[in-house]
Amino acid sequence: MQLVCPQCGVKNRVSPDKLTHELACGRCGADIMAAVPAPLDDASLVSFIVGTELPVVVDFWADWCGPCKMMAPHFAQVAHQMPQVRFVKVDTEAAPQASARYAIRSIPTLILFLAGKEAARMSGALSASDLQRWIQTHLPPGAPP
Repeated sequence: MQLVCPQCGVKNRVSPDKLTHELACGRCGADIMAAVPAPLDDASLVSFIVGTELPVVVDFWADWCGPCKMMAPHFAQVAHQMPQVRFVKVDTEAAPQASARYAIRSIPTLILFLAGKEAARMSGALSASDLQRWIQTHLPPGAPP
């Protein structure tokens, strides 16, 4: 299985049976399976989504957005609860190209990517339980929770 390091962007080959362990990036040593949302930008988002074989949930947000700030701890909580899903955050103010590429019209907007392709989209803040339910609804049958 291939996973992209959110720190340096290098692709790492990982045995699927080791996904529950702490995994260090072969280049920078960062934990590529850290159960926290990773901040990405215009330069790193697309390669992360396309190069990561696990499901990826992207939170498009901005610092001035009240609902985004309200949802942030819930997003982090679900990232901790669902280690087989990669969670990333993209600041729409700092990453205007990513926002344009994915036609972000309101924030917060969440996009679930499966195999590098958009599988589901949701706008608006969600509680941790609603976010987890939304993700599980759109994961393929048999995918780990």
